[in-house]
Amino acid sequence: MTIDHKLWIQNREHTSIHHKMAASLNPCISLPISLGENDFQDLVQKVKDWTIMQGGGMRSKTQYSNDSLTVVPFTLLPSVFPRSEFQKALAIQPALNELTHRVSNDHAFLFSCLEKTIEVDEFTRNLYKLYETMRNEGFTQSRCLGLLRSDYLLDVCNSTSVKQVEMNTIASSFGGLTSSAPTHRFVFQQLGMLDKLNVLPENNALQGLTSAIIKAWELFNEKDSVILVIVENQPMNICDQRFHQFEIARQRPEVKVIVKTLTQISNEAKLSDTKGLIIQGKKVAVVYYRAGYSPDHYFGEAEWSARLMIERSTAIKCPNIQYHLAGTKKVQQALAAPGTLERFVKDAKTAAEIRKVFTGLYALDLDENGDKAVKMALDAPDRFVLKPQREGGGNNLYGEDIRKKLMSCMNSKERSAWILMDKINPPVQQNYLIRPNQDFDKNSALCEVVSEMGIFGTILCDGDEILINEQVGHMMRTKLTSCNEGGVHAGDGVLDSPFLIDD
Repeated sequence: MTIDHKLWIQNREHTSIHHKMAASLNPCISLPISLGENDFQDLVQKVKDWTIMQGGGMRSKTQYSNDSLTVVPFTLLPSVFPRSEFQKALAIQPALNELTHRVSNDHAFLFSCLEKTIEVDEFTRNLYKLYETMRNEGFTQSRCLGLLRSDYLLDVCNSTSVKQVEMNTIASSFGGLTSSAPTHRFVFQQLGMLDKLNVLPENNALQGLTSAIIKAWELFNEKDSVILVIVENQPMNICDQRFHQFEIARQRPEVKVIVKTLTQISNEAKLSDTKGLIIQGKKVAVVYYRAGYSPDHYFGEAEWSARLMIERSTAIKCPNIQYHLAGTKKVQQALAAPGTLERFVKDAKTAAEIRKVFTGLYALDLDENGDKAVKMALDAPDRFVLKPQREGGGNNLYGEDIRKKLMSCMNSKERSAWILMDKINPPVQQNYLIRPNQDFDKNSALCEVVSEMGIFGTILCDGDEILINEQVGHMMRTKLTSCNEGGVHAGDGVLDSPFLIDD
C-alpha cells in the first residue's frame, strides 16, 4: 500500500480542527437526572437489583466463586446514537459476514497477510501451524459456522459516521446479556418516560445467535449428537455464556449441550475411527468457542492438542481455524489496502459501502511503506492506535506508549506483528456508569463517556454454498473518555444500549 505522507498530514490537520469544533452529543434526557439524592440512590439500587435478577451478572475477578455473581457494569441511561448510522451498520453486516467467509477460504491471501507475523508472534504462529496441519491432512468438515460481531465507533472527523474498529470471529460476546436484560426499558419505566421506550431498538441477538447454532446442529443430522461449548477455566462472563445454553434448551429441549475447557477436552474427549469427536459417550455436532482466542487459554501442549483434535473432527466448528485467522488484525489491515477488498467483493456498490466503514490501517513491515507508517506514528502518536494480533481487550497501545514500543523494535521483525490504525474520534456525551461495590452521588458521578456499537451476524456455509447469512442483533459498550480500552470482560467498559436519534 502506498502512503502519500503529505496528503496524510493535510487530512489529519483537517481532522484535528474538525474534532475541536464538534465532538459532543446531547444525552437522551436532561442531566443531572431530575431526582433528589435519596430517590436517585433508590433508583440505582433498584436498577442494579432488577439487572442482576434478569441475569445481568458476572463472576468477580477479585473474589471468584462458582456460587456468586456481581452485577454486570452498565450505564444508568441509554447512550445517544444516530439512527441512520445504526441502520447502516445493520445493513452492511451480511456483506461483512460473506467477506469473512471468502477471506477464510483464500489460502494465498491468509498466508500473504500472516507470513511475517508468524515469524515473530508465537501465538499466531501456533494458530497458523494448526491451520497448515489441517490443509496438509485435508479439512474433515466442509460446513462451518460463524457467529461474528463487527464493532464500530462514530467518528466526528468523518461526518459522525461509523468506522469499524474490528471484526470479531471467535467468542463474540454479550449478545446474551444485552438482549436478555434490557435494563434501560426498566429505567424509563421507573422514571415515567414511557414515550421514550419506542426509541430503544428491539434486540433479539440471543435468539438469532442460538438459532444459528441449532441450524448447524440440524445440518449435522444426527439426532443423538450434542453441542459442545469451550469455555475458560474460570469463566467470569458466565451469564452471557449460559444464556446461549439455556436458549438452546428453550428452542430445542431435546438437544444436549456440554460445557468443557480445552484442558478437559484433552483429558476426556477422543476421535472415533471415522473422526467423530466423542465426549461423554456422545458425538459432537457443533463446537462453539467461548475461549481459545488468547494465549492465556493454552497452558501447554495439552490445550493445543485439544484444539487440533477438534479441528480434525467431523464437528462443525464455530469458528473453524480459517475463520479464526480471518479475524486477525493483519487481515483487517490488508483488506483496507486499495484494491484488496475487490478481490472478495465483486459487486462494486457493495465494496464501496464496506470501504466507507474502514478507517486508515497501515502495515509495519520492514519495508519502505512500513518505515513511512512508523514515521507517521512517531511524529504524531496521539493520532493512532497500535494493535497486536490479540482479542479480548486490554492489548492495544496509545500515545507515548506507541512511540516507546516502536522505538524498541524499530529495526526488528517484531514490529511486523503489529498494525497501526488511525485513532477514531467518537463524540462525547454524559452518562452514569454503574459498577458493583461503588458508591456515588447524583452530581459527582456524572461522567463524560464514549460508546462503541457492535453488530452481530451469523453465517452458515457448506463449502462455497452459503446456507444462512443474517444480521441478528446488536450490543453497545461505553467507557470513560479518559479510558483507552473498552472491553467489559477486561474491566474497562460497561454495557449500554442505543437511544436512536435522527441526525
